Amino acid sequence: MNSMYSDKTDNAYILLTPGPLTTSKTVKEAMLIDWCTWDQAYNAMVQSVREKLVALAVKKAERRTDYTSVLMQGSGTFSVEAVLGTVIPDDGKLLVISNGAYGQRIKNIADRLNIHNVMLAFDETKIPDVNKLAETLESDQAITHVAVVHCETTSGILNPVESISGIVKQYDKTLIVDAMSSFGGMAIDVDELQIDYLVSSANKCIQGVPGFAFVIARTEMLNSCEGQARSLSLDLFSQWREMEEIGGKWRFTSPTHTVYAFHQALIELEEEGGVNARYARYCKNQSVLSEGMAKLGFETMINKQHQSPFITSFYYPEHFDFHQFYNRLKAQGFIIYPGKISKCDSFRMGNIGEIYENDIHRLLKAVAAAITE
Repeated sequence: MNSMYSDKTDNAYILLTPGPLTTSKTVKEAMLIDWCTWDQAYNAMVQSVREKLVALAVKKAERRTDYTSVLMQGSGTFSVEAVLGTVIPDDGKLLVISNGAYGQRIKNIADRLNIHNVMLAFDETKIPDVNKLAETLESDQAITHVAVVHCETTSGILNPVESISGIVKQYDKTLIVDAMSSFGGMAIDVDELQIDYLVSSANKCIQGVPGFAFVIARTEMLNSCEGQARSLSLDLFSQWREMEEIGGKWRFTSPTHTVYAFHQALIELEEEGGVNARYARYCKNQSVLSEGMAKLGFETMINKQHQSPFITSFYYPEHFDFHQFYNRLKAQGFIIYPGKISKCDSFRMGNIGEIYENDIHRLLKAVAAAITE
């Protein structure tokens, strides 16, 4: 299927990355308008975005009043830090479940903020063992919060949030999920999964541009966090309170162009058929990519059972020069991503963004030409 916007992307390159990513021309055109942060029309648009995010995150309409959303300036990591620094009290303790660089980053943030924490680490190519999670929560009663990355873009592995949530809630702990690379690209119901705080970013599966991230939160829990923030700028509670009381107003200067582009991206998500339709497209992209790359001699790193449809890691074949390969693909109009796995040489290719099956077929021809050279 061709993109409904593919003839309007105006991109020199297709970005096969986990974000920033290839966006439609109509998303980019939304940034041609300048907005005042105090303007009522702009603030109303912010409120519309917030409502749409909650609707994406909570399937049952009658349950949506129990949740809220907060937009925060900066990259996704800024909002992860805002959550950790705001919702965990001084006497709290965080358990970080990690099987990649972004789980490790959560621990690094906690360390920098002097949040008492412990990490349950697993192999970067394996999913976390929920039995060890249960053992840890059983043996350490001081733990109050648990954080996990849903799609660990270090490798492209999709972690079992359903199983993890079941254990976390069995022990009555607060669950924080970094869904940076998955939210908007697959169904995630924070109510059914009992996720208390979910973090994602504008420039991922919703296909906006960089500039802000957002948090879907259980309203009752966020409302109890007043005065806990360890930062002025990254005070999640105060940002939420401002948006609630002044109808979409940000505390400090908001990235107006980026927000408006995101609003357009949400419209285009609906036009595509919603999250399930986008998930089907991403899955098809990933399937065509992995099968085509295998025929060209590239082995995927993650077991198919746990492979996400968002980004795929490939081992280096013998006598492989990544930088040469990268430049040859770039010359043909494709940008790929270096690997992040610590124990082996690899590279990554993303499937998210304004990318369709015909783009993947063109990529595979470019890969064939690059390795032939």
